[in-house]
Amino acid sequence: MEKEKYLELVKQTIPKSSLWKTLLPAFIVGGLICCVGQVVSDVTKLIIPDIDKLSLGSVTSIIMIFLGSFFTGLGLYDKLGHYAGGGSIIPITGFANSIVSPAMEYNREGVVFGICAKMFTIAGPIIVFGIVSSVLVGVVGLFL
Repeated sequence: MEKEKYLELVKQTIPKSSLWKTLLPAFIVGGLICCVGQVVSDVTKLIIPDIDKLSLGSVTSIIMIFLGSFFTGLGLYDKLGHYAGGGSIIPITGFANSIVSPAMEYNREGVVFGICAKMFTIAGPIIVFGIVSSVLVGVVGLFL
């Protein structure tokens, strides 16, 4: 098949998606998750007024990871992800979801061969890539 005919066939058969139908929910949900993170941070600052900035960020991250894991366990985060697409994946709660989902799926296979072995199937490559990238950037920065 010629390249032009193939491209025409692809153009005819590819599913049509509205850019606004995908971008708008992702933007809104991602923004709302970030707003929840800001509320968590502000409430933590009210509860512990003398907390330093670094500790505040750590506490906020821990609470947001817990919330993402909790809502994944309830099955709500996956529904949110189906609606919002990338808007639910980018924040730290999406990272929690990417660890908890496989752990729940392989729970029946036991703790070691199920949960522990499959927990990082989605997030593992991302963690490794992030660590390797940061080491490479650090080495390059050291020599420059």
